Amino acid sequence: MKIHTLIAAIALTAGGAAFAQAPAAPVAAKDPLATPRIDQRQANQEKRIDQGIASGALTNKEATRLDKRETKIESDKLAAKSDGKVTKAERRKLNHEQNRASAAIKHQKHDAQTTAAK
Repeated sequence: MKIHTLIAAIALTAGGAAFAQAPAAPVAAKDPLATPRIDQRQANQEKRIDQGIASGALTNKEATRLDKRETKIESDKLAAKSDGKVTKAERRKLNHEQNRASAAIKHQKHDAQTTAAK
């Protein structure tokens, strides 16, 4: 009987040791190409432009100019990702561009130029 107890104890110890050495799943593995904040801001700004067109607050010319600015930000984001890592400096530059684009959207939506709402 002692032998069965000894074998069971060894099996539990070995199993516990193997479990303890198993690598833990990464909590939040950081992808060097991930740009979730930039992506979300782009989506929000595009919605703001679309809403401005729908409400008539933006003329077609203003909307085209703002869309070109958003396209430039997307192009810069892809260029930043091209080397396999988006650095802090690249993120800072993209954030600055988005800040300026956001201010431009606000300015254009609240100026005196409007179109008739559809």
